[in-house]
Amino acid sequence: MEAITELSYALDTFYFLISGALVMWMAAGFAMLEAGMVRAKNTAEILTKNIALFAIASIMYMLVGYGIMYPADGNGFIPAIDWGFMFGGDNSVEEVMGSDGETYYSSMADFFFQVVFVATAMSIVSGAVAERMKLWAFLLFAVVMTGFIYPMQGYWKWGGGFLDELGFLDFAGSGLVHLAGASAALAGVLLLGARKGKYGKDGSINAIPGANMPIATLGTFILWLGWFGFNGGSQLVISNIEDANAVAAVFVNTNMSAAGGTIFGLITARLLFGKADLTMALNGALAGLVAITAEPLTPSPLLATMIGAIGGVIVVFAIVTMDKLRVDDPVGAISVHGVVGMWGLMAVPITNSDASFAAQGIGLGTILGWVFVTSFIVWLILKLVMGIRVSEEEEYEGVDIGECGLEAYPEFVGARGAV
Repeated sequence: MEAITELSYALDTFYFLISGALVMWMAAGFAMLEAGMVRAKNTAEILTKNIALFAIASIMYMLVGYGIMYPADGNGFIPAIDWGFMFGGDNSVEEVMGSDGETYYSSMADFFFQVVFVATAMSIVSGAVAERMKLWAFLLFAVVMTGFIYPMQGYWKWGGGFLDELGFLDFAGSGLVHLAGASAALAGVLLLGARKGKYGKDGSINAIPGANMPIATLGTFILWLGWFGFNGGSQLVISNIEDANAVAAVFVNTNMSAAGGTIFGLITARLLFGKADLTMALNGALAGLVAITAEPLTPSPLLATMIGAIGGVIVVFAIVTMDKLRVDDPVGAISVHGVVGMWGLMAVPITNSDASFAAQGIGLGTILGWVFVTSFIVWLILKLVMGIRVSEEEEYEGVDIGECGLEAYPEFVGARGAV
């Protein structure tokens, strides 16, 4: 390579790696958000799930997922799996078409950036099934989700499959990551059932407050920060003026959408409940981030704010509706990542003339259908073979004791068995 090309290669590879590290930091955000939104007696178990699922995602994506998602060949629907990365540790030069022509980065950097996206999708599932699912059933599902279910639908778009040929657009994964994770979560929640005491026989809905709102808020801020790598890194390169400007626009729009989601989520909660509900503000911020992820480049900052604002309104109504349908989701993950993920996909044609509502709808339906059905089958097999729900006694005592043999807050009086 010429000196200028080598410099661009180094810069783009470094940017890719740093973006991946920011996305990896989102794992800490999910862990803190979920730990804050569950009861004290279930904290250690959900933290165990979050660190274990990240490790599982890394291993399974290395073994098989990457080869499925970016295959040697395929017919658009079924990939011809490329096993080279697992056995060869390929660190070749990856070629990508940037705004000013051909640019390059390390294929190892590409793998690292992709693997943290897989873990993000699986992290979404963790919060939705919290407080009553068996740890090892969850981890076995993570093996299938990260090794097979997620990579297949990823291939259909990002690997050059039929959704890509159809013209479906999803810049950083409102559908491929967030809707996919929420679809898998919904399948699990439907088979798992609600937490004891969440819904009364008389139709009442009982609030089950989380144990630590400061930790939940910290988790949201961490996710907000990590999202700049999530969306910004999806531009792939930064070594020329046009792409550098694009990355800057993606950062600004990502931030503005989160801000719009926060404010309008808070206002909606105030209008509905008469109080400034912190949990709705947090979910509003995340809804704004999810909504803009499908297309963070083409909107103006004002439009990005409005896209996030609509997401913030949608998520409040979605959470309320899920409760009315008796779908128990302790952290609101299905509403934030699933319902708002759909909005994000369908909002793309508003600002991107290359997108069509038809193609977006087909992509949305494909992701939802594929992930929900395959996940439901896997969850059902696990339920029949080993069970997916802890006993009523373990649930009352707390899954920290039953699944992990320890408590996150052992010095707090009443943590064990606390409602």
